[in-house]
Amino acid sequence: MTISFSSVRMSEHPTQTERDAFERDGYLVVENALSSDLAACLTERLESVIKMRRAMYERGELHHGRTQIDGANTRIFHILENDPIFAELIDHPPIVPYIRALLNENPHFHASDAYLEVEPTPDRGPGWHIDGHDSGYRGLRPDIPHLQLKIAYFLSDMTDPDQGNLLLVPGSHRANEDPLPDRRAAFDTMTDAVQVCVSAGTAVMFHNAVWHTRGPFTREGGRRIMLYYAYEHPWMLANDEHFSYSRTFYDRLSTERRAYFHGCVFEKA
Repeated sequence: MTISFSSVRMSEHPTQTERDAFERDGYLVVENALSSDLAACLTERLESVIKMRRAMYERGELHHGRTQIDGANTRIFHILENDPIFAELIDHPPIVPYIRALLNENPHFHASDAYLEVEPTPDRGPGWHIDGHDSGYRGLRPDIPHLQLKIAYFLSDMTDPDQGNLLLVPGSHRANEDPLPDRRAAFDTMTDAVQVCVSAGTAVMFHNAVWHTRGPFTREGGRRIMLYYAYEHPWMLANDEHFSYSRTFYDRLSTERRAYFHGCVFEKA
């Protein structure tokens, strides 16, 4: 299946209401960010890539990026070179206006990873955290600035809870102290957290200082298929993902897409 990214209609977003919501809550839900055909195509390509990555990992073969396997569940990092469709999503037209308005007019692409989880993990606890280098930019307190914008693309339907849904705490990007350990001990001890229950094709974007975790996965038949893309300011070049890709990958990018890397092409050692 071939999907035209350029055919997606641009919209007048973010609205002032959306800007206010992001400023207040630290996150924003954008429904229908991906068409149903595009979400299905991304899922198909991701399943193929994960099958390849798992086989290489299990054979002990060297491959770019990182692969984590937990039974039937898989997480892969540095996905852009695995299939052209993932590089095309870097500047997905409906999302670019949000990145430019909420973060920086000239954003730098930071990182990518993906999840395909189909096996419940009832014994797995939370991993509450904030994003960013140097332990979540904690050294910049008070008021950790907005340095990184994370985009979560939901490829599977997650309108039902408890299938590894994104769990986050609205407004926590404004906190100047970490939650106490007893609050971070379980999923339900962070009492002001919300579990994001959305349909396939939805994008959720959030501030680096928002406290979040993968939620509980206890639902039989649940599916968590997600892509995570992260962006930062153009003067921030602090992620080893860029060392993972070949010069050929960068050379194949369009001029417009290459601008998201600000001329940073790294030779492998």
